[in-house]
Amino acid sequence: MALIGYARVSTTDQDLDGQRAKLELAGCSVIRSEKVSAASRAGRDELQTIIEFLRPGDELIVTRLDRLGRDTRDVLNIVHECEQRGASVTVLDPLVSTKGEMGQMVITVLGMVAQMERRFIKERQREGIQRAKERGVYKGGAARLDHDRIRKLKADGLGPSEIARAIGCSRMQVYRVLRSEL
Repeated sequence: MALIGYARVSTTDQDLDGQRAKLELAGCSVIRSEKVSAASRAGRDELQTIIEFLRPGDELIVTRLDRLGRDTRDVLNIVHECEQRGASVTVLDPLVSTKGEMGQMVITVLGMVAQMERRFIKERQREGIQRAKERGVYKGGAARLDHDRIRKLKADGLGPSEIARAIGCSRMQVYRVLRSEL
């Protein structure tokens, strides 16, 4: 039986140290982490790797349920996949595990809350952008990637995977930048 930790933040400028420390305190022998949105499963390679290598009796541990996902169906699918492999899922805050019947129900409710929270965040963001546009002060989001550097690395012969490692982003982001240049 292994305790496997999963840490996730949404953007590259966020810090994973706090989550890692909590997962270490919980006794995780392996901790995988990534910097990617939990809006969907796309691009969450570390989570997929964990799920694929779970063995009966293993336990996937996250600090909060929203680290696993922001969509109720997605969270429930992840929990189901873990259980299909004979593993359980434990959330540290609040402490809930799928080992018991009540844990299943609580995780379902927490998943619904995470999804609702995501909707509220998006709505507040849209309202704020609209107000800023009305005042004439909206300039759009700051560019998160150096498009010129990506194009230069591509021109230098690097492939998307190598560029992604050099820049510190996902391959998909590299593809999007290169595709937008066509």
